[in-house]
Amino acid sequence: MRRLIALLVLLASAAGASPATAQSQPAVMQGLFLLTDYPAQTVRAGEITTIRVKLQNSGLAPEAMALSLSGVPAGWKIDILGGGQPVASAMPGQNESVSLQLRVEVPKDARPGTQQVVLSAKGARLQSAELPLALTVGTEAPAKLSMKSRLPSLRGTPRSSFEYTVTVGNDSGKDLTVALSAQGPANFQTTFTEGFGSNEISSIPIEAGQTKDIKLKVTPPRDVKAGDYPVLVKVASEGATAELRVTLQVSGQGRLALSTKDGRLSGEAEVGKSSTYTLQLSNDGTAAVDDIEMTGSAPTNWKVEFNPKSLAALAPNEKKDVQVVVTPSDKAIAGDYVASFRATARGESSAADFRITVTTSTLWGVVGIGIIAVALLVLLGAVARFGRR
Repeated sequence: MRRLIALLVLLASAAGASPATAQSQPAVMQGLFLLTDYPAQTVRAGEITTIRVKLQNSGLAPEAMALSLSGVPAGWKIDILGGGQPVASAMPGQNESVSLQLRVEVPKDARPGTQQVVLSAKGARLQSAELPLALTVGTEAPAKLSMKSRLPSLRGTPRSSFEYTVTVGNDSGKDLTVALSAQGPANFQTTFTEGFGSNEISSIPIEAGQTKDIKLKVTPPRDVKAGDYPVLVKVASEGATAELRVTLQVSGQGRLALSTKDGRLSGEAEVGKSSTYTLQLSNDGTAAVDDIEMTGSAPTNWKVEFNPKSLAALAPNEKKDVQVVVTPSDKAIAGDYVASFRATARGESSAADFRITVTTSTLWGVVGIGIIAVALLVLLGAVARFGRR
């Protein structure tokens, strides 16, 4: 009895809930579908057009679907491709799709007009789908290219590499291979790479109606003067061209160089005595160098002093002499030593290694000779005295 009551309650609940449940849950469409974004397209006589198609399986068990074409005009050639290769069937998984392409080759003598072609997919379980396509033979439109850059002007120093991201658009009805070139000032180096690659390129393929990003790298010569420098970027394909002008805003930059007037970085010194050498500090850059400090390092217990110790500024192409006084240690022995001199400014520095040959004092040489002479006299006297015995 209890089981009968429970069953009646369950049936009543199900009957009351069915209409609401049916209204809240929309019906799921099942079946096999052939889809394309553009079922009516224009093709060109004597050219090849690729049409992208998708075979969609909605809720069906997977099975091989035979592919076929009907209505292909005489003289036309249409291949069904999958993954770039000719295919005769496709098998999309449940609630999945397979991408296909139709490679349409129109003969050169094709007359203008619209042709109806049907792509079919049929399985062994009587599942099938059709896609009618309207292909209109039209006149050939000229190729068209476009270019743009979000940042066409960049600022940097002569040591900077200027990189521009340029978007090239193929506004034609067919795929194009686009040649790339750039014309800049003398001694400016220009290279092209793909937007997400590092390999240098001179051309790039762009599909019809698509865009691609490329990178233009411009490297100015190190001795370039401050100023604005334009670079003209060009793309070309099948008679179509597009141009874009980018600008390098080069700011001046100083460049310190430390040496001597004759380039000779060596000298002599005596133990414990000061020796003065003349260094030459120059600015080979295109902007002034400010707040220059002179420093040096030498062997232990040596002294290094500069005159002047610091310079407020050094203009472009200006040269100034700096005196450096080096005093070897009193305990230094004769030989070759190396002292390092450095000029440091804001963002710039230059160093030079200076070889110093240290000799002992000539007074000690005279004293040494005197001692040797006295020793010889003593020796000769001893020989003469004891020799008589």
